[in-house]
Amino acid sequence: MNSKDQNMQTAPFVELLAVPSALAKNPLFDIIVENKITIQNYCNALIAKILELRQSQFPAFIDYQFNQVKNPEIWINKLEKLLANNEAFFSSKTAMSRYHKLYSLIEKKRTELQTSSVKNITKRTPKRLINANSDDRHFSFYEIKNHIETLPNFSEKIIYLTEEIFAYKQADKFSINTTLQSFDEQCGQLIEQLQTIRKMRADFEKEKENSNLNTMLFKKLKFNGNLNQLVDVFYQLQRELFIEGKPYIDENTNDLAAWIVNSFLDKEGKEISPLTVKTILKPSKEEKRPNTHKRLDIDKLL
Repeated sequence: MNSKDQNMQTAPFVELLAVPSALAKNPLFDIIVENKITIQNYCNALIAKILELRQSQFPAFIDYQFNQVKNPEIWINKLEKLLANNEAFFSSKTAMSRYHKLYSLIEKKRTELQTSSVKNITKRTPKRLINANSDDRHFSFYEIKNHIETLPNFSEKIIYLTEEIFAYKQADKFSINTTLQSFDEQCGQLIEQLQTIRKMRADFEKEKENSNLNTMLFKKLKFNGNLNQLVDVFYQLQRELFIEGKPYIDENTNDLAAWIVNSFLDKEGKEISPLTVKTILKPSKEEKRPNTHKRLDIDKLL
């Protein structure tokens, strides 16, 4: 940085949209900062860009910056302040011509913004609902809360509120409404409220999903065959069929009977008797199990 840069006065820009030259998408109009992006470096680079461009390129340059920043009105006001703070840099006849050209463009853009449909305010916010005023704008949580309702998703709401908090903290406020809670505190509380509601909704949805899952898991299945055929399938897996020396179902008879009763309905859609299931599962009650030609041969499936 040369001595001229060191003497340059800054303006409190809220958005410092600058890139190193290697990442510039539009080298002609991008603000180029090779080192750390600070207020001083940004203002130095912006003045350098103004002195570098031809006057005929100023309108396109202003339009380009408007499309980059989120709040063009604030940016144009800060540009005006930067020019005013550094009028000495435009002392030459050629530079002074640039200075007046830019001021003319600033006034034109400000008029466009104020008359555009985006900025058209049908109802003025009462002074009692304005938290604070600065040179560039006023801060009203009443307006912010109404605007939040128009944003489509949670992320945009949080980002907008956070940007407003930073804008408020960085603004040079000349009046503050002490009857209202601090603007940044109200925005912070709204962020907390939105985050809490979002978490609650997520928890409720998870609880609902778990409830639906539990309902599915414990819904009893209707078996359209004979009950002794169903129970005999589990008898085979418990008593007759083995894998690596262990039965496929390695469970005691009482627990296995309880699982069958809690998982199935008979072919009439009725509850199954635990006593009947336990009887069929007893090795000594072979007559209660199906005959060979009616038996479901599980061994063929394994």
